[in-house]
Amino acid sequence: MNDIKIFKNRGNVKLTDGNVWKVLLLYALPLFGSAFVQQVYSLVDLLVAGNYAADGARAVEAIGNATVIINILLAFALGANGGCSVIVAKYLGAGDNKKVRETVTTSLIAFAALCAFIMVVGFSCARLFIAALSVPDTYFKWCLDYLYIYIGSLPFVFMYNLGCGICSALGDSKSPFVFLVISSVLNIGLDFLFIAVWHMDVAGAAWATFISQAVSCVLTFIVLAFKMRGIRSEEKPAVFDKGLLKELTVTSIPIILQQSFVSVGNFFISKRINLISEDATAGFTTAFKLIVIGTMSIVAMSNGYSNFASQNRAAGEYERVKKGFWIMLCYAVAVSLIFLAVFAAFPEPLTRIFIQKDKLTDDALAYSVQYLRIVSCFLPMVTAKIIADGAVRGCGGNLGFTVSTFLDLLLRVVLVYVLTAIGWGFGGVCWAWAIGWSISMFIALLFWFLRVKKISKQPVAHGGVSNETAESAPDCQ
Repeated sequence: MNDIKIFKNRGNVKLTDGNVWKVLLLYALPLFGSAFVQQVYSLVDLLVAGNYAADGARAVEAIGNATVIINILLAFALGANGGCSVIVAKYLGAGDNKKVRETVTTSLIAFAALCAFIMVVGFSCARLFIAALSVPDTYFKWCLDYLYIYIGSLPFVFMYNLGCGICSALGDSKSPFVFLVISSVLNIGLDFLFIAVWHMDVAGAAWATFISQAVSCVLTFIVLAFKMRGIRSEEKPAVFDKGLLKELTVTSIPIILQQSFVSVGNFFISKRINLISEDATAGFTTAFKLIVIGTMSIVAMSNGYSNFASQNRAAGEYERVKKGFWIMLCYAVAVSLIFLAVFAAFPEPLTRIFIQKDKLTDDALAYSVQYLRIVSCFLPMVTAKIIADGAVRGCGGNLGFTVSTFLDLLLRVVLVYVLTAIGWGFGGVCWAWAIGWSISMFIALLFWFLRVKKISKQPVAHGGVSNETAESAPDCQ
């Protein structure tokens, strides 16, 4: 019995109590580590396929095209993670264990049904999706095989993301990190086995991902089951609650839209870059993947602050919410400055790591170096924007979060087309990111300051829980 108790509480950080600097540091580090490991692993995954498949270049292109479609499907899984975690954190902060348990079970049922629907659509339309991307016949089948296998793994992807979101909302950001490391190491090992030893090519990469995701999903839910046993309620919780389903939908849709915006926007941006030259595409693809390591690490920290803000807002700790924002911003900017220093100082060596020597032209290298040097200098700006977005979402400002995300993407897409059209060439692509991020930072901060004014005026009910928080779904800004 004691072992079970230890297992329930291991790694939990109480977000509504204690020194805010220390609490956020202990909570955010594993979140940052998870995102960093996940992004680095995805690059290594491509390297294995590119170097050991029968036709490395075609294998990478097949996986890359399949990933364009997969990212759209993953938007729903990430929405499940973010939406559920904010609601669980809110009710945990309010001390309503019954609602915490009901949110978890309602989420599991709702997102399982959504996953089943997406799988039906995916299997039925996979060939049409790939054809719409104008994938050449030379690797069409490889792309289709990879997509079919990945769609089959979606139940594990959904449930893993949902489980991680719930664990994080309960204050445990360490367990998801440990499971991700295990999954990543297993995936890379299976990549070498299936591709380099058994010569399964692209299908091998897909099956390696399938198996590693299944393992991480099972581990996550074993821990989650123990944690839920420790959250007791005097009243018997409902298995499914329609009111909570509405609340989950309202909270998850902005995150799903955000990810969908990004996927669609990147399609149009890539199309424009393809018109510049093949070298521009190669240079941009490599540099962009490196920049994404930095931005997605910051996004993970922002998601952590959303949970912190949601819990403390529910507990009526408004000053703690505001103080936590500036502290998390300091941590995140410090991380962004490290990425800035690395990318700006070593753009050429980093590019050479991720492009095969026989495929790296002087122009492709120059484009990658140019993008890294210009865009990395604006990482602190996009960091402030990302943290502000997370703060707004954690405080119930779903509309503000959605508008900020959409404007950021729209600015970059429009600027890429305008600046390249007026003669800036590939430099226009780089400065589109820089200018877009800078403007978006001010928009996101404006939404946050407006949100702060609103939550500061909310009345506090008994026990420190505001009436608005305890009785209603998140309102929109």
